Amino acid sequence: MQKSSTYILAIESSCDDTSCAILRDNFVLSNITASQKIHEHYGGVIPELASRDHQKNIVPVLTEALKAANIKLQELSAIAVTIGPGLMGSLLVGISFAKSLAMSLKIPLIEVNHMQGHILAHFIKDSDTQMLPEFPFLCLTVSGGHTQLVKMTDYLCFELLGETIDDAVGEAFDKAAKILGLPYPGGPLIDKYAQVGDNSKYKFSHSHVPGYDYSFSGIKTSFLYFIQNNIQKNPNFIEENLADICASYQSHLINVLLKNVKSLIKESEIKQLAIAGGVSANSELRKQIKKLEAELTIKTFIPKFEYCTDNAAMIGITGYYKYLKNEFGSLKSVPITRMEI
Repeated sequence: MQKSSTYILAIESSCDDTSCAILRDNFVLSNITASQKIHEHYGGVIPELASRDHQKNIVPVLTEALKAANIKLQELSAIAVTIGPGLMGSLLVGISFAKSLAMSLKIPLIEVNHMQGHILAHFIKDSDTQMLPEFPFLCLTVSGGHTQLVKMTDYLCFELLGETIDDAVGEAFDKAAKILGLPYPGGPLIDKYAQVGDNSKYKFSHSHVPGYDYSFSGIKTSFLYFIQNNIQKNPNFIEENLADICASYQSHLINVLLKNVKSLIKESEIKQLAIAGGVSANSELRKQIKKLEAELTIKTFIPKFEYCTDNAAMIGITGYYKYLKNEFGSLKSVPITRMEI
């Protein structure tokens, strides 16, 4: 007798993107995301405005996701929702909505760690011939809020080997962009300008942290002083050297990231490496990861662009594997703004 399919509705609302996805087992049927443009006016995410927009967007986004997947609410097997980490107000909108819907449909609620979702996005299948990571593998998870090195030994077995002790690499990108006068979000713009710049023209400080941990706070500060000192000498320094500044700074951050990765691969002898999180969309990081593949004779896995930034499909795939193990939440679930991997 053929096994019936599992249909998971996933909801992601941890920051400023409202996203709903429908998965049939580990295949994505729909993945709809509404981004919030209002934060561009303030140079960063305003939590109260984010939660208000989630309230406006969540029903239309769900409706579109169901329509695109061509299924009805009554066909759902379970609802997966981001429990944390994230902004309290934003998480509350998604969790409250998911609990109400799960209760009305009498189906299980599945709590998902947002950072685990980023990693398990690698197991979203687009075809039966798709290459997927094999256990064990290492994952470099890089975003605006996190920088982590994680060892995966099974779908739901996460071992944190290193992380930032202060700021995330995504914040190092965005803060540098703000210093340069670029609009929010600035990380992708640094990547864009870096395409035509000289990445060896300028040098920046290195942070010395024990083990496989990272630190980007000092690098951000040194970048600020670098810009201030050069503007004193030449008020048009940024305008005249923007591409070279972006290319040099971006290259420096990626070198810092990959230094620990190389050491960990050599020490652990694990031959598979994945990247995940919003910064994994960075073109230079993707290029350097592929170079690392040849240099260290390993297999590397880079997610599709739509699965790099916050999206519900990654929440859905994590929910699917938790569903298989009957790891369900309860209607007493509450948001967790800070949580471990």
